[in-house]
Amino acid sequence: MTPSDRRYTETHEWVKIEKGLAVVGISDHAQKALGDITFVELPDTDQTVEQDDECGVIESVKAASDIYAPIGGTIVEVNDGLDSTPEIVNEDPYGEGWIFKLANFDKDQFEDLLDAADYEAMNEEEDEE
Repeated sequence: MTPSDRRYTETHEWVKIEKGLAVVGISDHAQKALGDITFVELPDTDQTVEQDDECGVIESVKAASDIYAPIGGTIVEVNDGLDSTPEIVNEDPYGEGWIFKLANFDKDQFEDLLDAADYEAMNEEEDEE
């Protein structure tokens, strides 16, 4: 089930507003497509990103995939736990597997992202192709 408390991108990132910060990760759909995650290249903190900027990489036994900023803002925290246990993204993509947090983010960009129902519909269409 896709959590309805966050927004999603067409490149399978999610973003959730929590305690004034935008928390970013990848969706369950994305982690399943990647398979066993072996490495996460985290972005630098204090870096300002624009929406859709590449800001990290996830590597798995199958492929490497870029991580894109779902909204613009300043990266204020990264999930350092992923350095030693990247498989957390597979085990808990919507919780402990978060990747980075943004401050000074664009609320309008957040509102323009896909909601859970639209994201699920997009994935169903992709799966049918």
